[in-house]
Amino acid sequence: MGRHDHHLHEGDSLHDAARDRLTERGEQWTDMRQAVFKALAGFDRPASAYDIAEAVSKAEDRRIAANSVYRILDLFVSSNLAMRVESANAYVANQHPGCLHDCIFLICDTCGTTTHLDDDTLSGGVRQAAADAGFEASRPVIEVRGKCGDCA
Repeated sequence: MGRHDHHLHEGDSLHDAARDRLTERGEQWTDMRQAVFKALAGFDRPASAYDIAEAVSKAEDRRIAANSVYRILDLFVSSNLAMRVESANAYVANQHPGCLHDCIFLICDTCGTTTHLDDDTLSGGVRQAAADAGFEASRPVIEVRGKCGDCA
């Protein structure tokens, strides 16, 4: 299977899908987790834990520590609610949290826009190359840096 499309969630549908995915895994959808997810989903480009902590702090009118946000983001990544953009040490909300695939990020060096693609052919090739080298790839990370169509 190569590139494929998903039912992408937005707004309330995204929040509902994230909550459902987390609770299906036996985790609680707490007020703080909801606030962090809402802040993360509100960014139009990858956001750091500090960006998210600041957004939640403003929304909650109280200081939220980045360490608390990091713990929640780790849970979100392991639950497929968020994806980590390794090269930026930042996160994006997964718009299809019920679908598990390796991700490919196209990152614009000019404006920071990050596009997420799923291409099982490409990521499968990376997994196979790793296996051929005697390495078990638990989570291939493919990030392509360059310029988006608007900035090119």
